[in-house]
Amino acid sequence: VQLQASGGGLVQAGGSLRLSCAASGGTFSAYIMGWFRQAPGKEREFVAAIGWGSGNTYYADSMKGRFAVSRDNAKNTMYLQMNMLKPEDTALYYCAATVPRRGTYPAAVGDYRYWGQGTLVTVSS
Repeated sequence: VQLQASGGGLVQAGGSLRLSCAASGGTFSAYIMGWFRQAPGKEREFVAAIGWGSGNTYYADSMKGRFAVSRDNAKNTMYLQMNMLKPEDTALYYCAATVPRRGTYPAAVGDYRYWGQGTLVTVSS
């Protein structure tokens, strides 16, 4: 499985960005795809995830309302729409994938097996 994240950039506070994660090398219907981020000097943290087959989504509490995760099955691509961005959203954003244990909603770094490279989001004040 290969994951390729893109779409990062420099944006002013209050602006929006949409990140993409292109997936290849597997059949993803049983997978959960997630977004994580890592700010300078901080640990990598969970942002949001989506069940590839079901389309069900879940979010870190602090991300609810401003961020939205979605996927396009035909393009094997996951998206993260980020609105009302704040300087504290500045981070490297990673996409990740895993086949979860039945009934679980993985949100820890160690829960994910496959990782893409990060895409940098910088929010200026």
